[in-house]
Amino acid sequence: MAFELPPLPYDYNALEPYISARTLEFHHDKHHAGYVNNLNNLVKDTELANKSLEEVILATANDPAKAGIFNNAAQVWNHTFYWHCLKKDGGSPTGELAEKINASFGSLDEFKKQFKEAGATQFGSGYAWLVVDKGELKVVKTLNAANPITNGQTPLLTSDVWEHAYYLDYQNRRPDYLQSVLDNLINWDFVAEQYAKAAK
Repeated sequence: MAFELPPLPYDYNALEPYISARTLEFHHDKHHAGYVNNLNNLVKDTELANKSLEEVILATANDPAKAGIFNNAAQVWNHTFYWHCLKKDGGSPTGELAEKINASFGSLDEFKKQFKEAGATQFGSGYAWLVVDKGELKVVKTLNAANPITNGQTPLLTSDVWEHAYYLDYQNRRPDYLQSVLDNLINWDFVAEQYAKAAK
């Protein structure tokens, strides 16, 4: 079973004016698709070919000999997750998730501040994440393709801070991109679903 490029969960122009159709088209159809193609080529005729993405990521993490497989598998996972973290008119978290964010960070605004800082200060390429770690919410950042699941953490939300995620729209203004996403595009229903699964 070859890995497949999942379709975007919305139209290319759905996130405008904050993320342009041109950015989504390049990001999904070129970058994300490229990682899928690379991964399939790398695992073809190996014992990893029939494993899930998560299994491939966990099997190749921290193995320098399999860094290429890990990087492409993690990027396929990270991008698929990132698309679902976004939607038009994102709103604010509610219910148990909102309560947990307030308990963990003091307020939604403080969470946004910490998340934005994590993404803005990630040197080079990578991701900012909201994760569950031993039952607690934490903001973490990862380098390049790294994924929190390799540290036993459960991702709830991510923002891609590779330049291809924002450069056509924001050029070098990564903090502005992060603020726009946090204020307008977070799919809090998806984040709440991940939190509910993690809390079980």
